[in-house]
Amino acid sequence: MIKQPPYLKKGDKIAIVCPAKQLPRSIESAIALLEQWGLTVIRGKTVSAVHHQFAGDDALRAADLQGFLDDPEIKAVIAGRGGYGTIRIIDDLDFSTFKRYPKWIVGFSDITVLLSHLFAEVKTQSIHGQMPYTFDEASPASLESLKAALFGGTVSYHHTSTFENRSGHAEGLLIGGNLTLLVAVQGSESEMDYNDKILFLEDVGEHEYSIDRMMRMLKRSGKLAKLKGLIVGAFNEITPESIPFGASPEQVIWDIVKEYNYPVCFNFPTGHIDDNRAMVLGRELKMSVQEKSVTLNFK
Repeated sequence: MIKQPPYLKKGDKIAIVCPAKQLPRSIESAIALLEQWGLTVIRGKTVSAVHHQFAGDDALRAADLQGFLDDPEIKAVIAGRGGYGTIRIIDDLDFSTFKRYPKWIVGFSDITVLLSHLFAEVKTQSIHGQMPYTFDEASPASLESLKAALFGGTVSYHHTSTFENRSGHAEGLLIGGNLTLLVAVQGSESEMDYNDKILFLEDVGEHEYSIDRMMRMLKRSGKLAKLKGLIVGAFNEITPESIPFGASPEQVIWDIVKEYNYPVCFNFPTGHIDDNRAMVLGRELKMSVQEKSVTLNFK
């Protein structure tokens, strides 16, 4: 059973921490928006910390996050940004108190490590969505979806695809996140169970051959065969190679999963894009896919 943390309400305290890279610029405008939502925002030490690329050394980043995981007054923890570094501290975190008193954890990209661990080991829902570092460029719809997910509003989407989908209907728990990080946690206690789940994937800055390699790793390990459905998000910022790979990310993924029977939708707005819609990991999702469109309804 995957626990659902309590929804936020006006007046609640939330914390911003940086479990990975340092923040290169101010996030005060994002904090102002969260305060407009009626929340009291507490800044972790890592919001201003610097240690090489990271938001403080591993010990500081782990301690900063740990404190807010355990603090009963903090009702949600939002990662300030991603980058790289969460995997360096995940094994230093103690979730014993968090398991008894779960709260919403929000982030994407490198934070997939934490979200995956929460599903696999801690058995709690979490939110793959916009982070303060991305708020300034975020679409209004993506920010509203994050607010709805945090406050218990309706989270549902209808989207038109530009790459042909495989039609069908599916219901199941949603898992997924950044493809590179999902592959990075394979074989560890942070690895999610893919069987009978709806999987969503996104990535940024990876060549087509790298996407092909990671998807084939998932296939060879049996992760793709027993899915109920697949949602392909944004795969962007791909630098052209001198010798083209010969297939787009969508074509790469389709070639690998076309032998299965579950519905597949492409170009869904999740990932390293302005319109990064909130996805609630560990929640039941109803998925209806047509050739050029998809409707998602979280229960």
